[in-house]
Amino acid sequence: MTLRPADGCRQLTLTIGLTLTLALLQWPVGDVRGQDGPSPAQVLQELLTRYGDNTSISVPQLRALLMRLNGGQSGEHDAQTQPAKTNASQCLAADTLAAYGMSEQSLIDERGLQEICPTMIQQLDSQACKTRQNQESETSPRPTYAEVWGYGFLCVTVISLCSLVGASVVPFMRKTFYKRLLLYFIALAIGTLYSNALFQLIPEAFGFNPMEDYYVSKSAVVFGGFYLFFFTEKILKMILKPKDKHKRFPSETCLSPNVFISSVSVSLPQDSQSSGGCYWLKGRGYSDIGTLAWMITLSDGLHNFIDGLAIGASFTASVFQGISTSVAILCEEFPHELGDFVILLNAGMSIQQALFFNFLSACCCYLGMGFGILAGNNFSPNWIFALAGGMFLYIALADMFPEMNEVSREEEEAGGSGSLVTFAIQNAGLLTGFAIMLVLTIYSGQIQLG
Repeated sequence: MTLRPADGCRQLTLTIGLTLTLALLQWPVGDVRGQDGPSPAQVLQELLTRYGDNTSISVPQLRALLMRLNGGQSGEHDAQTQPAKTNASQCLAADTLAAYGMSEQSLIDERGLQEICPTMIQQLDSQACKTRQNQESETSPRPTYAEVWGYGFLCVTVISLCSLVGASVVPFMRKTFYKRLLLYFIALAIGTLYSNALFQLIPEAFGFNPMEDYYVSKSAVVFGGFYLFFFTEKILKMILKPKDKHKRFPSETCLSPNVFISSVSVSLPQDSQSSGGCYWLKGRGYSDIGTLAWMITLSDGLHNFIDGLAIGASFTASVFQGISTSVAILCEEFPHELGDFVILLNAGMSIQQALFFNFLSACCCYLGMGFGILAGNNFSPNWIFALAGGMFLYIALADMFPEMNEVSREEEEAGGSGSLVTFAIQNAGLLTGFAIMLVLTIYSGQIQLG
């Protein structure tokens, strides 16, 4: 078949026209239209519409976007419906958000998104938000408001009821097993408070996951160093007993709000039932009650308020975190409230008055819990965790440890096998508290309630 010149020109014209058309279609729109491309405000609005809630984007949604850009989910909203496993300790960590005045519940608008853009680039470059497909453990989901208030109220109620236990042990205060039982709970409180601060509160305050970078193992070694010196000191004291023992008065009573009373003389008055409204609260005149009783009541109220603050903030982070903090506080409050009850009786209060004011100071924990939940939901709870961690370390090492040593010293002076039994009880309490916090930390991802 012979191609005529006219047909060849027509075919060449069609080829050139098709090529120019394809070139124009592939040419960037901004170059053809000059400066009519999408403005930065339009780009931000498109991001907020596509990955957020039209006008803002939440921190979990922004984290999901970073996960997707770092090789995560392919769908637009897959990360919201099926959250991938990420390095949550580094991907938009709490301290990073706090630097911009944000928390986990913050909503980021266009201006906030512009401000945090450099951090987003740094997170992408460091692959902090890269998904971990082979990671087996998952972090506990963030609790709802109902779970936070419900579990918080339940735990605080159980802790507050410890203040009423004091009356039940009054008949057994002179028994040997009472002192040993109290010693076990003191050692248990030291182990739980120290381990809770070491394993959970301090890492949460710095905004990283305790399960990352062998932190739990290293913290266990820190506790091991503390326990090693405690064990060595006790063994040496039992082997190398001092030759000249200081004599102690048999009726010595230590009027310290947190030190065990060696010899307690508790009088149980028969309160006259007057015809007044609250006769059970009028067992003795308030003028006859020592100043020490009111000081203890006020200091306990402040102490319980801070305890509630730590519980409320912990439950806003996760259910397991709240349970761990509550267990530590419960172990500390039980012997603490028993000692306070005895001191209130010796300061001039009747049993009814001691129970009432002890319970009244314990109820301050509810107020602290409310403030802790509100602060944890609206601000960064890391500062509360830092405060609680320091408080727990002080109570365990500077407050309750001397109390435990005081009881141990009395048993050692008694001689016989009492020192060995006391040493065994101390070890059992310390190791039990350490084991409880260690298990709660390691298996935090498997704790699912409700």
